[in-house]
Amino acid sequence: MTAPLVDRQSVIAKTRPYSRIAVIGAGAWGTALAAVARRAGREVTIWGRDPEVVRSLNEENRNNRYLPDIDLPAGMKATTDLGEALVGAEAVMLVTPSHTVRDISRAVAEHLEEKTAIALCAKGIEAGTGRLLANVAGAEMPGHPVGAISGPTFAHETAKAYPTAVTVAFDFSHEDRLSPSESAAARFALSLSSETFRPYISDDLTGVEIGGAVKNVIAIACGMMTGAGFAENTRAALIARGMDEMKALAEALGGRRETITGLSGAGDLTLTCSSRTSRNMSLGIQLGQGMARENCFEGRPVVVEGEVNSVSVTDLARRMDVAMPICEAVWQILHGGADLRATFAHLWSQPIMGEPKALDIVIDHPSGRTAIEDFAGVFA
Repeated sequence: MTAPLVDRQSVIAKTRPYSRIAVIGAGAWGTALAAVARRAGREVTIWGRDPEVVRSLNEENRNNRYLPDIDLPAGMKATTDLGEALVGAEAVMLVTPSHTVRDISRAVAEHLEEKTAIALCAKGIEAGTGRLLANVAGAEMPGHPVGAISGPTFAHETAKAYPTAVTVAFDFSHEDRLSPSESAAARFALSLSSETFRPYISDDLTGVEIGGAVKNVIAIACGMMTGAGFAENTRAALIARGMDEMKALAEALGGRRETITGLSGAGDLTLTCSSRTSRNMSLGIQLGQGMARENCFEGRPVVVEGEVNSVSVTDLARRMDVAMPICEAVWQILHGGADLRATFAHLWSQPIMGEPKALDIVIDHPSGRTAIEDFAGVFA
C-alpha cells in the first residue's frame, strides 16, 4: 500500500509558534535575536544588566552601546529585572557569553514556568567539565527542553534584517519523533521565521554545538596565518581540515558528521574564517602580525570566545582521544607559550595521510626537519 502524501499546509498548521519570548542578554547578538523575534510577530522582552542599554532600547528602539545607528523594530520591551523578563515566557533565548551559561541558567531557573523551552545562543564547551553548553544548562534547568540556535550570523547584519539562515537544534524525544511539528525545535523555528530570517530544524544538538564551539578556534588559526602574510590557499586548507576536526569530535560524542556540512558547521566556519568582523579572526590576525596578546584590540579587554574555547575544545579532544592538530596548534600558541611560526611549520610537516576517513594510510613527510625550517623561514 502506498503511504498517503503529507499535505504541507496541514503540517504547517499543526506547528504553533511561541507567542511570548524572553531574550536573556542585551549585547549585540541578544539584541539582534530579539529584533528577529519581534519582526516575526512575537511579544518580546529582553533582559540586560546595563541600565543605559535598557533605557535606549525602551526609549529609542536602539542599542546605543552594542548596535549603534541601527533602528530596531518597535514594540520590544527591555528590563534589568530578570524575573520581570521571564514572566509568562513560553520560550527563552539565552544569549550570554559561554562561560556564564551555568550561572545564568541557575538564575533563570528560579523564574521559569513549567516546560518552558530554552534555546542557547552562545557557542562553546564548559572549561574543566568538558560539557556541551546544553548539558550545562539542562543540569541547571531540569524539566525544560534545552536546545541551541547556531549558524553563520553576524549580529549587525541580522539586526539590519539582512537575509540570514540558522539551525535550530534540540534532542528529539519519542513524542517529538511521533509529532515532529510540535517539537521545541519546530516551534522555535516557526517563531523566528520571517521574510529575512530562515531557520532550519535539526535533531542533532551535539553536532550543532560542536560546530559552534570548534569553528571559533579554527578562525583564530586562519587569522594567524593571514596576519603572518599568507593568503587564500592557506585559509582554504585550514577551513577544510578544520571541518574534518569538527566532524571527528562531533562523531566521537555521538553527533553526525553530516551536521557539520550544514549551516551550524560549514556555514558558520566559512563566515567566521573569512571576515575581520569576527573577533576570533581579528585576534588571530593581530597575533600573526607579531603583536603581543595584551596589546591586541588596542589594549582593550575584549572577550574572544575562540580563545576560551581553545582550552575546552582541546581538553575535550584529548580526553576523547580525537586528533585535532589545528586546535592543538592554536592552544599551544595562546596558552602554551609556543612560537607561532614554528608551531604552524610543524603542523604543515605532519605525516601525509589519506583524506577520506576510510583510507587508512600514513606516510612520513619526505622533507623532515628541512621542511619545517623552510616553512618557518617564510614568516621571517
